[in-house]
Amino acid sequence: MSDHDVPSAADSDRDDLGYTEALSELDAILRELEASDVDVDRLADRVGRASELISLCRARISVAEIKIQQVTTDLAAGAVVDGDVD
Repeated sequence: MSDHDVPSAADSDRDDLGYTEALSELDAILRELEASDVDVDRLADRVGRASELISLCRARISVAEIKIQQVTTDLAAGAVVDGDVD
């Protein structure tokens, strides 16, 4: 596999792709697109895949934000119940 061979959408299970893996694939696509020998026939496919990966990353970040908000809310509620409010 050369530096420009990047796994396609068919090569990975999108539901199982984690944030780190998606970010890594995005980085590889960026390097491919920045190369002077970009294959124009492949360009649209790579940009489309990058768009999918960006959406996946945004969704993962949104889920993490919701979980963090829930944990901090639960912690704050526990502090009020325990009388530890500062």
